[in-house]
Amino acid sequence: MEEQECYPHPFVHRVKLSTSQRIRGVILGSFLFPLRVTVAAMLFLVAWPLARLRLAGLSEEERARPVTGWRHRLFHPIILVLSRGVFFSLGFLWVKVKGRMADLKEAPVLVVAPHSGYLDMMVLCQTQLATVVSRSENSSLPVVGALLEFNQAVLVSRKDPESRKKAVTQLNERLTSNGYWPQMLVFPEGTTTNGQGLLKFKQGAFVAGVPVQPVLLRYPNKLDTVRWTYKGTTWVEALWHTTSQLYTNMTIEFLPVYIPSEEEKNDPNLYADNVQKLMARELGLPATDYVMEGGVPVNKLGGLSLPLESPARNTLSLLYKNGLEASAVEDALDRMIDRCQSAAPGSKVGAEELSSILGLTDRETAVTVCKLYSKDETVDVGQFYLSVAALSGFLSFKSLLHKAFNLFDREGRGSLSAEELSGLMGALLGVSQYNTSPLYKEASHQDELTEANLLRVLTTHPTYQRVVNEYLQPVEAGSHLPFTPLAGGKAVNNNRDVHDSKKSE
Repeated sequence: MEEQECYPHPFVHRVKLSTSQRIRGVILGSFLFPLRVTVAAMLFLVAWPLARLRLAGLSEEERARPVTGWRHRLFHPIILVLSRGVFFSLGFLWVKVKGRMADLKEAPVLVVAPHSGYLDMMVLCQTQLATVVSRSENSSLPVVGALLEFNQAVLVSRKDPESRKKAVTQLNERLTSNGYWPQMLVFPEGTTTNGQGLLKFKQGAFVAGVPVQPVLLRYPNKLDTVRWTYKGTTWVEALWHTTSQLYTNMTIEFLPVYIPSEEEKNDPNLYADNVQKLMARELGLPATDYVMEGGVPVNKLGGLSLPLESPARNTLSLLYKNGLEASAVEDALDRMIDRCQSAAPGSKVGAEELSSILGLTDRETAVTVCKLYSKDETVDVGQFYLSVAALSGFLSFKSLLHKAFNLFDREGRGSLSAEELSGLMGALLGVSQYNTSPLYKEASHQDELTEANLLRVLTTHPTYQRVVNEYLQPVEAGSHLPFTPLAGGKAVNNNRDVHDSKKSE
């Protein structure tokens, strides 16, 4: 087995090859890669029209019901065989299965982890093509869209909150349909990782409060080639390295059905945490509070989303590497706060203007900085100023919070709304915040959130004091990682312990 590299968090993976492994990969890959990809593509092309035919001629109302009768009996086994053929052609010659897969009545949903990449879809062949949850954007892809339609998958857009609510409702309806809908399969981590720790499980599969069957995925190979993460090996590289091996081993383990307690049925978060910890224990991995939110890897603490890779920290590093002295950075921040106070809330600047404000001679550095905060070449001036100022050490935290409070209290009421608090914390931390309600509840009094109360909670409450000390302190004072590296199976976990009354079958 390949010795695992120590990564700072689960969102990074790189295939490490020795010289002999590279030579072997080039030799085998030169003919295995084109051969295997060609065969897989041909099988996909055969499956494409057949997948469309399954629902052809059905009305929207009929498509909203599970496909049964001759359409199911004819097309389901064909697509199943073709799907297995695709993975066989890619090198998954055999798959080891441990345990017994529960039937629909025992467990309406299978929860699968860890999620390593698109090749995890092999598990569908062993679960009779169970219905999945997928990004709505995937429905527009050739072949993949047809297969999702065939699967009658639940589609969700990560960018649209209403889509997420609709997907949870749809998922809940299917899981509580008493066998009307087929068994579902969910990857509760919601994104792919390097397999060195389990992400915090999303609640979707647990909201219905029905029994679930945990399913573990393992790839016991000399080279860990299948993973495709936020940073590191690309999906093309993962495909190349995997198909360049003579074969790829995969083990699917079905654990006993997990029957939730009454407390877990009433608390999906507790239910999800307990199943996560159970699966992590069986895998010998840490159960973490890391999640992917808005395309950004974060740690969850007190409802806040704390970036694992701070945009502000990286920005300061870039500025200093480009020769800016501390005094020049301080002057740039003074110009930035002047711009914030005169501009409307949420105002953005492009790379050119940012370069001018910061006094940079290299436009590419400004472009890089913008991309740390957004997907385009713009940056919110308020967010940039507050997040960088927090780590620069030029202001005390009390003074910084005063400036931030005034920026978001535009009407001078002396208090912030829940939405304004979300904007303020997002600006300070450098990433959008999706759940500041616990902080708002803790700091507000009679539905009023004053600056004094917010300062008190952030500097004295154990949870939020930790946020300030680890994420909002000068780089020199807090240069340590604000999270525990995944080495030796250890990681900080704020989840509760597995419920003592957990029952399994």
